Amino acid sequence: MQTVIDLGVIFLAYVFGSIPFGLLIVKLKTGKDIREVESGRTGGTNAMRAAGFWAGFATAMLDILKGAGAVLVAKWITPADAEWVHVVTPLAAILGHNHSIFLPERDENGKIIRLRGGAGGAPSVGGAMGLWPSSILIILPLGMLTFFTIGIASITTMAVALFAIIVFSVLASQGVLPWTYVWYGVGAELLLMWALRPNLEKLFKGEERVVKYSLNGWLRARREGKKESGS
Repeated sequence: MQTVIDLGVIFLAYVFGSIPFGLLIVKLKTGKDIREVESGRTGGTNAMRAAGFWAGFATAMLDILKGAGAVLVAKWITPADAEWVHVVTPLAAILGHNHSIFLPERDENGKIIRLRGGAGGAPSVGGAMGLWPSSILIILPLGMLTFFTIGIASITTMAVALFAIIVFSVLASQGVLPWTYVWYGVGAELLLMWALRPNLEKLFKGEERVVKYSLNGWLRARREGKKESGS
């Protein structure tokens, strides 16, 4: 019976993670379909591009809630020692966010060819927070530092899971948290990298977008300005 409950919790986490908050917020604010803007993803970064800072901020906060809420519900319903369920549940929420059951894309024959969604950065932060609440005080500032230094959203997204791996590994080595939590970071990283395959290709080609409001963006603009003035 407990196995059925565990599987039910994981499935509900996937469904909850599938809620496209970015699509809903952008649609309500501007009438646009976020899937037709820039990357076409439904996360906070693209919501910001489509409808401004506050739309992106609200989307990110609600997406963080996906991961955190999934863990909290799992911990409430399942036994305290069901560590694998507590780890898999937020991963299911990330999977739902990246491949939403509510956002099927169909071909001309009506056949579903893929499930659309985001890249998973915000729900990854939420999942880590659900497993260990204080992680938000480490991972979120490091993520912001990465973003405003390097200025590349895809790198920031992947860095979030890497920070979770590091934090949970350190705490597990000290006996504060179970080693099972480290696998959450590993699983999240794999899901993020899979979702960001097009961005990784651009990164290797040196074509990935750099945000101008970052140290990297400022330095690039300065170099380009010097080249133009010297030519």
